[in-house]
Amino acid sequence: MPGTRKSKKSGRKGRHRHAAGSASERCRDVNVVKDDILPQEVPEVPKDKEEDFGNTENLPYVIRVSDVMGRYLVASRDLRPGELIMTVDPLVVGPPQGCQPLCLGCYKKLDLEENAYRCEGCGWPQCCLGCPGKGTEYGHSEAECRLYQSVRPKLLGADTSALTPLYLAVVPLRCLLLQSDPDRWRTLLSMEAHNDIRRKLPVIWRNNQENVVDRIRKEWGMTQYEEDIIHTICGILEVNAFEVGQDDLSIRALYPSAFYMAHDCVPNTAHTDDQHFQLRVRATTKIHKGTSIYLSYAYTLQGTMKRRDHLKESKFFDCACARCSDATELGTYAGALKCPQCTTGVVISTRPLDRDASWRCNNDTCTGYTIPASSVRLLMDKIGDEVEALDESSIPALEAFLRRYQNVLHPNHYHCLGVQHSLCQLYGKTPGFLINDMTEEQLRHKRDICRQLLKVVDVLEPGYSRLRGMLLYELHAPLMILTTRGVEAHTISYRDLRSRLKEVAACLEESSIILSFEPKTSHEGMMGIAAKEALIRVREWQRIITDS
Repeated sequence: MPGTRKSKKSGRKGRHRHAAGSASERCRDVNVVKDDILPQEVPEVPKDKEEDFGNTENLPYVIRVSDVMGRYLVASRDLRPGELIMTVDPLVVGPPQGCQPLCLGCYKKLDLEENAYRCEGCGWPQCCLGCPGKGTEYGHSEAECRLYQSVRPKLLGADTSALTPLYLAVVPLRCLLLQSDPDRWRTLLSMEAHNDIRRKLPVIWRNNQENVVDRIRKEWGMTQYEEDIIHTICGILEVNAFEVGQDDLSIRALYPSAFYMAHDCVPNTAHTDDQHFQLRVRATTKIHKGTSIYLSYAYTLQGTMKRRDHLKESKFFDCACARCSDATELGTYAGALKCPQCTTGVVISTRPLDRDASWRCNNDTCTGYTIPASSVRLLMDKIGDEVEALDESSIPALEAFLRRYQNVLHPNHYHCLGVQHSLCQLYGKTPGFLINDMTEEQLRHKRDICRQLLKVVDVLEPGYSRLRGMLLYELHAPLMILTTRGVEAHTISYRDLRSRLKEVAACLEESSIILSFEPKTSHEGMMGIAAKEALIRVREWQRIITDS
């Protein structure tokens, strides 16, 4: 679903761990459901060992090892929200899978009909003669250029359609070039590749064989690289790569240390990257000493069925975290349907960790409406295709979608959340709906959408998460305009005015703190600066009112 920024997901290891605390401890408002639709129990994880993987003295984390999870990070001391956990430079950076032609130096997207410039050394498309990324470690290095010189005629003769699949081999070759640096190569090979699992998945294995292994060895004649090691590199990238990039760049990268972080569908960290691809990981909530440090490998606003399918297909494991084990998704009902046979029940999985388990209404007075999981999956795919086809800049189209499915999807269903997220960003910024031109009804609607989203995000991405920071900023605008209009119309009391300004200031204060961790030139970073400036104005108004 459209948003201001793609969700940055770690393509990380297939390790997971049951989240600390039960579902009820995570969310106090979990609704009561039938006995046979209760969260499923997860086998207790055996006590893990702490092992020495280098100098971790004075770091806020230690590395632990278990037979179930492999290596993962736990806090070595209590960590506060916003505290920096690690800053790490990448091992390798490069184009994402399925990209269109781009410059291998600076990753700028290229239109080969308008820009026919090619690297003089190897023939790969390049943005210009003076590309700032040419000859750099994380761009088009000299070693890489020399490697491609033997296939220069093939690259020069390739048009857009022929070049596009060639980019799939770029990052694997960059990984193979790390063999010249034993320490970095050793770090790379310490990452999980899941070759044993991937060999049993014909589509994935064959795709890598044809587009990467055969291209490198047969088409390009680089037989110095063994087939098995190329497949291993492909697996390492699939399992461990982060999606990063600033200024509309979309690239993937591998990071030492960061790949140890385990997965949970309710993460307790967030990460950012800068223009030099340096990754920063921060705590979003308080993390107690000895607690696992999590990130999410899946989009948190998707439902359990969608998330678990993604994690199984792309990360090769079955998630059994507290959220996935709870049919209500910690009381958010982010994947629930409305029951067509009663007016109050919701339809949820009877066993959420079983992808084939039937779904049933959780209302005790209902006649027992059930639906096969396969039918739910088909319905979600159909609605998902409809969401993808929506005009993401059209408020009427998005609102029409919500009306069309209001009797089918729970209000917090992930398809609804995605549309609502887009609406909260469009209201106030789209022609015809600019913030100062909106009616009071429209302003209250934007306010209510933001509040509803925050209720869900407070459970699924709690604390200092990027999404919470942006929603808080979006919420402050209708609150402020409604307050200003109330003052001008003399319809709110002095006491109400103070209360409203206090709420606006609280939104802006937390938003400015959260978004201050973002790169200053990013959309989120600039929003954080705007929040800080707006907070100064609101506090001045509060001071004037107090003094008057």
